[in-house]
Amino acid sequence: MAALASSSSSLLFSPPPSLSSSSSSPHPPRLSLLSAPLSFSLSISPSSPCFLVKPHSTPRSASSSSSSSSSSFSVSAAVAEKKKVLIVNTNSGGHAVIGFYFAKELLASGHSVTILTVGEEGSDKMKKPPFTRFSEIVSGGGKTVWGDPGDVGKVVGGEAFDVVLDNNGKDLDAVRPVADWAKSTGVKQFLFISSAGIYKPTDEPPHIEGDVVKADAGHVGVEKYISEIFDNWVSFRPQYMTGSGNNKDCEEWFFDRIVRGRPVPIPGSGMQLTNIAHVRDLSSMLTIAVENPAAASGKIFNCVSDRAVTLDGMARLCAKAAGREVNIVHYDPKAIGADAKKAFPFRNMHFYAEPRAAKEILGWKGTTNLPEDLKERFEEYVKIGRDKKPMEFPIDDKILESLKVPVAV
Repeated sequence: MAALASSSSSLLFSPPPSLSSSSSSPHPPRLSLLSAPLSFSLSISPSSPCFLVKPHSTPRSASSSSSSSSSSFSVSAAVAEKKKVLIVNTNSGGHAVIGFYFAKELLASGHSVTILTVGEEGSDKMKKPPFTRFSEIVSGGGKTVWGDPGDVGKVVGGEAFDVVLDNNGKDLDAVRPVADWAKSTGVKQFLFISSAGIYKPTDEPPHIEGDVVKADAGHVGVEKYISEIFDNWVSFRPQYMTGSGNNKDCEEWFFDRIVRGRPVPIPGSGMQLTNIAHVRDLSSMLTIAVENPAAASGKIFNCVSDRAVTLDGMARLCAKAAGREVNIVHYDPKAIGADAKKAFPFRNMHFYAEPRAAKEILGWKGTTNLPEDLKERFEEYVKIGRDKKPMEFPIDDKILESLKVPVAV
């Protein structure tokens, strides 16, 4: 905390005509420090931990003009409210890593975090990342617990929270117990990890917030429910993710074939667009929403990278990260009787959302850099010895046989 003192000065506070707590107000509160012969203005931004003091442009003598050049200074002050956050985290799939990164970022920002993972701490699922790295949360001052989200109040021992994130449920049956408990205990902000997969296919990609969604999708029912019971709710719709600790095969699918010198079978033309974001970008978007709740309230954000990548492009980027060549072959799943969902890790269509709302409303900026991020992932791939692990590719073999593509033994 800094104190301002002057032997002959006065401090005036003049709020704008209609002052609200919203950080989106175009007129931040202003303090004026009046002192003869100079006057200063002190602007306080609700979203910034810095006060900037500048001299007014008032007539002055030549002798005093030189002194005004050194009269601007800044005063740092901690103004961000620290929150108690509960993360209800899934115990499997690609979304599990979101809770892990979010917890670490919140802790680094000074917030209090408890992460409740579905199931039991001793289960086999906990032997995989990111769960094997939960000690990083504990060492950062966070708390980890396991249990049934349907009995969340008991699992957390009656503790109260300011913010709750449900990063587990995919339908209302799974989320309602957490949402109802949060509402009954006075939670101020409820966050939900939805999915960009709920958008209906469009002739005008990319998907943006407000595009038509599938009415029968489970996530849609959840978004509707939380919008009805919470004053401050936010929904995030992610796509595919990369990043250390992710335990769902995406880039690994490509690495498995590339390091073994096998052809990489890609359905269709390979020019289909998709979106792959580093999980740190998802975490940063969530953290901004927690620290700027007024701006985020009642909004839906595509929680994705701001660049698309083609399916062929993903194969080439993975090969470059591995320092290998890649042999891409294309096929028509229907013509050869292959199930594209089982044969390939991404959708066989344009599936690309854009984070337009997060940029415009939250001021969020993405940092995903696939060429560099995939290098990190390949280093981990080699570190765990997956490049040497014996593997069989029965679906690939069926596809390649139908295309009469030879495979090295």
